[in-house]
Amino acid sequence: MIGRIAGRIDYRASDHVLIDVRGVGYLVYCSDRTLSALPGLGGQTALYTDLLVREDILQLFGFPTLVEKEWHRLLMGVQGVGAKASLAILGALGPDGVSRAIAIGDWNAITAARGVGAKTAQRVVNELKDKAPTVMAMGTTPPPAPDAGEVIEMATPTPPEAAPAPADPGAQAEALSALSNLGYGPGEAAGAVAQSASEAPGAATADLIRAALRRLAPKG
Repeated sequence: MIGRIAGRIDYRASDHVLIDVRGVGYLVYCSDRTLSALPGLGGQTALYTDLLVREDILQLFGFPTLVEKEWHRLLMGVQGVGAKASLAILGALGPDGVSRAIAIGDWNAITAARGVGAKTAQRVVNELKDKAPTVMAMGTTPPPAPDAGEVIEMATPTPPEAAPAPADPGAQAEALSALSNLGYGPGEAAGAVAQSASEAPGAATADLIRAALRRLAPKG
């Protein structure tokens, strides 16, 4: 599997770019959000990639971070979500937005993507909620750096590890680890941490833990 490519952008279209890697051109399909962030013609870029292999098609999809790549892989595994819908979801929300929406069960946010209805959005949240913590922990991985041009082959995607979302991935990962040690399940812990972090993006680990515990405390 092609896991990463780096090279020069030779052509741009509405849903893909052509990246020249030492004389070989690769068509790479990306979300609207990713395409808008890429440099112009002649610019150097590097993307993590996922290769879709079917009987009648070979398509390469590109992502600026491992979090986005992993969400694409997971979204594609949900019934009714193909490559187009997955890129639409990532384009509408971004990887952090997808992580947050799934962690807190906000299926309505998923419907912001073109062509994704309520039933599909609910299925996405229900099937992926427990997987959100491990994907969110990948937010600490730096994006790939552009270079002279290369293609890296990977046998399988590298699985992530454990926890959080937007502003400070380190603090959120530590908070989720602490909640897990206290016996909370990964799904409920991730949801509480994600909600707390969205309300206080710069919060330290201790503050996130306190806020998440208040959310998890029995009501009544």
